Amino acid sequence: MACLGFCGEWFLSTCSSKLIAVHTKEPREPFVFDCSRAEKRIKTAKDVNGSDASEETGSDTVLAFAVSSSGKLVAITDDTKRLILFQCEPSWLCISIRWVVRRCTSLAFSQAEDELLVADKSGDVYSFSVVEPEKDGELKMGHLSMLLAVTISADDQYIITADRDEKIRVSRRRSPYSIQSYCLGHHQFVSTLEIPTSHPHWLLSGSGDGTVKLWEFESGRKLQSWDLGQLEDDLCSDAAKGNNAAVFRICSSPGGRDVAVLCDGLMNIYMFTLERTSDEKLRFHSKLHFLHRPMDIGFDTKGRLWVLLDSSDVPLQVHTFRKNSWECDTENDDLRRVTEILRTQWSTTDNFTSVTNHFEHLYKVSFDNVSVYLQKKQQRIEEHQLKRTKAQKPKCNKKSKKEPDEVLTRPST
Repeated sequence: MACLGFCGEWFLSTCSSKLIAVHTKEPREPFVFDCSRAEKRIKTAKDVNGSDASEETGSDTVLAFAVSSSGKLVAITDDTKRLILFQCEPSWLCISIRWVVRRCTSLAFSQAEDELLVADKSGDVYSFSVVEPEKDGELKMGHLSMLLAVTISADDQYIITADRDEKIRVSRRRSPYSIQSYCLGHHQFVSTLEIPTSHPHWLLSGSGDGTVKLWEFESGRKLQSWDLGQLEDDLCSDAAKGNNAAVFRICSSPGGRDVAVLCDGLMNIYMFTLERTSDEKLRFHSKLHFLHRPMDIGFDTKGRLWVLLDSSDVPLQVHTFRKNSWECDTENDDLRRVTEILRTQWSTTDNFTSVTNHFEHLYKVSFDNVSVYLQKKQQRIEEHQLKRTKAQKPKCNKKSKKEPDEVLTRPST
């Protein structure tokens, strides 16, 4: 799975087992970390229930990454259950490699950058110290369902988690057993969360039901909801199957005014604006259409939107907001430099392929047992009535065999 992000002036991209960092302003040497060449965890006999020690197995594919608010720290986790912490300024340095209990789905740094939260597929959130980079993680909180996203409020007071069971939970960070609120209203799994920098008490959420919702998360109050299916002309593969296109990514610009939304499997990106004074706080602005499938999106420090595309010819595009419209920058030195380096790294990666549906296995299958029961009941009633009708018909007497006619003889004279 290929993703992108920004760590200050560093452009970040994950592709298969690699983390690639390219500086967009200075001709600095790119940083490349390959998880397949990283340290392997040796299982002890205790870990494998008394069997011989063995290495942890996995595909080494990067599953998630996060950037600290200052842009100085980066963390990634992979399919082999590594949790790797990097320092990117003043130079790139691998600080530590630790191990998580289960494969992770989302990471988040605290604003103070002293804690790294890790959400996993079992529904648990573990806390890893940044100050003590060799310390093992501690269980922080848990859900009864798979977690898909985790984030921390701008004041470090709340942990916000989203799961497969349509719930968004707002918990107090210092006492996670104390739940502040729930943000309820999605009808499918909640796939992504975003807190706009200019609106620290608002929360944007995206879901498998094809909607983007705006919340006041401390109270759990819903402010607005957008059904993206109403903005889409063409049916995607999910829609053809009866599912809405799941929201894959929501990102906001550094100023918090612009919001970009990417749906899984669609060729468009939806652009919104956030306005505190307007009754319609989340306002739809425009739709960007692409010839190649967008795989991920992200804003840089200047508020430009970078789009990672499923194309070896044009893997990246940059869009800038000018005169109330988003325009594609074809002549851009930053873009040219990053693209050249990415092509070099991707040429050595066998698994640079887009995933057309990241969430197909998360949709719940509904069973209408009542309809099946009523249908079978009606069938039994009809069969019973048919049997009764046959039993009530009068029995026909069997036709007796016809005896031969008697031969009349004439009396003799």
